[in-house]
Parts: sequence; structure tokens; C-alpha cells
Amino acid sequence: MSYFRRNIEHMPPYVPGEQPPPGAKVIKLNTNENPYPPSPKAMKVLREFDPELLRLYSDPMSRRFCQAVAKLHGVPVDRILAGNGSDDLLSMIVLACAEPGRKVVYPMPSYVLYRTLAQMQEAEIVEVPYDDDYGLPVDALVAAAGAVTFVCTPNSPSGTVAPVEQLAKIAGNVPGVLVIDEAYVDFADSDAMGLTRKHDNVIVLRTLSKGYSLAGLRLGYGVADPKLLATLIKVKDSYPVDSIACAVGAAAVEDQAYRKRCVAKVKASRRKLSADLWKLGFKVWPSQSNFLLARPPEGDAERIYQGLKAKGILVRYFKEPRLDDKLRITVGTDKQNAALVQSTRELLA
Repeated sequence: MSYFRRNIEHMPPYVPGEQPPPGAKVIKLNTNENPYPPSPKAMKVLREFDPELLRLYSDPMSRRFCQAVAKLHGVPVDRILAGNGSDDLLSMIVLACAEPGRKVVYPMPSYVLYRTLAQMQEAEIVEVPYDDDYGLPVDALVAAAGAVTFVCTPNSPSGTVAPVEQLAKIAGNVPGVLVIDEAYVDFADSDAMGLTRKHDNVIVLRTLSKGYSLAGLRLGYGVADPKLLATLIKVKDSYPVDSIACAVGAAAVEDQAYRKRCVAKVKASRRKLSADLWKLGFKVWPSQSNFLLARPPEGDAERIYQGLKAKGILVRYFKEPRLDDKLRITVGTDKQNAALVQSTRELLA
């Protein structure tokens, strides 16, 4: 006898990137963290945080944080919903919209958590293949007629961006919710936030894990029509964002000057790292994120991954169809990137 639902017992778990123990002497370029520290203004809030507030429950609607986000985007605060990372909002959406007989649709390769969440609800999964250049398969996504359609842009693991016109076409033609996952948009040249004002079935998700250097804080948000958010609120956790995250996150969002400086450094390093990898014979996809998808000259990605790991450098390897000959490499500091390039050169030799 099993204690669990059959689909849960038999489904594979989501496997995050390797997290070395604190203090480990590695160059960590495998989980797309920002190489620069968080905003000094956010850290000041953390240092001065009133411990008395830890005795009390946090604000269930994270109003202080949502107000900062609403001001940033120039929208009413009732169009913002905070969560324990944007993954929390993904979970809310699937829980509210998916069930057996209803489709969850997304292009692949992409963020595999979409698959895991859909399997948890026993929803029908439709994975639409990208072409080799990661052009968005718009017509196929529309034809699938999902109760939920996910598009990650910039996409992980490719770093490529879906044009807003294509996203608008999907939004206007699918019967369900279109989730535009913009976890990496801080490093991109465009975004789809404007679609949330034009389509009541669109929700745009953002996170503070990447552009704001706050992956350990676990804080994200969605922007959508208030009626859509009102239903998601029914399935959210009672107090999804803790008081520290709410306060620190608000301060980080308000310090846009610092975020922009860090993003500019990452983008400059991304250009150089891409050029260096091309010189080594890699194929590198055009990225608007803080990572690169790169195919080694011989396609022996697993060997390079293991060799770099032995040298104390972690990158991401996916043993999956269409990805098993490629590496996803987070853009680090220029010093970290130089160490990666040198070690890779040695492995190729």
C-alpha cells in the first residue's frame, strides 16, 4: 500500500542545479545567480530590521513590497501579487487552472518545472518543440488550446527572447491563461509587461533572484488583471512572503540605479564571454539573459561539464534530448569567466 497519489509516486522530481556547501571553493556558474551583491540600500534594511516583527505574522498581501512594484511599473497595486519566488506563482497558476482533462502547454526545451507542476495536477501536457534557433512556435502553441500556456522569455536554457507581437498573437487566440515568465528580463532589451493591460488572460511573472541578486530571499511577483489575481489569491499560501523578504525586496526594487549598474556589467561580461567561447569553437546562441547556451566543438558537453567540475567550476548540464550536447553557463564576473575560458581551453586541448 502506498501513502501517495499514484501520479506523484511515479513522477520524476524537479532537480535543481547543484548547490555546493557554504564555504566551498568553487566558481559557481550553474544556477544563474547574479555575481554582484544586492543593493546596499536593501542590505541596510536587513541590518536594521526590527526583530520584534518576527514575532508577528507577515502581511498576507505583502503590501509594502507590492506598492514598490506598482510604482516601478506604473500600475495600480491591485494588479500585483507577490509570492515566495516566481516559482510560487507558477504553482498557484497550475493549481488554480490545471486538472485532468485540461491542457498545460509550453515550448521545449524550456524550464522543466512547468512539466513537474502539470504532472502534480495530472493535467494533459503538450510540449511543443522549438526549432534549432529557438523561434517561438506560435501557431502550434495556439492550436494546442491550453488552459495554461507558459512562455519563458528570455527562455531558459537558450537565453532567446520571444517577440512581443508573437506573444500578443498567442494571448488573443488561446482559450486559457498565458503566463509570460520573465525571470531573466532584467538582462533583455524588451519586455511584455504592456500585454497585461491589453489582455485579461495574461500574467507576467518577475523575480528578484536574478537582476536584483536576491535568489536566497525567495521573492517574486505577478502582474495581471485584478480579476485574474483575485482567483489566484484563493490558492496562495496564507503568508507566502515573510516580513524580512517584504522589507528587503521593497528597498531593492526602489534602488533601480544600482540594479541598472549591475545589469550593465553582466551584459558587458556576457558579450565578452560569448566571443571567447566562439573563439574556442563553441556555438553560442544569442542570449538576452545572464547565461549562455553553448555547444562544444565536438558536442561532448558532458565531458566538458565533468572536467570543469573537477577543476572547481560548476556549469549546468542537462542530460535530456536536444540539450545533452550543450552547456548552460551563467555569466560571472570577468575574473570568473576568464577562469572558465582558460579551464575549457585546457580541456579542449
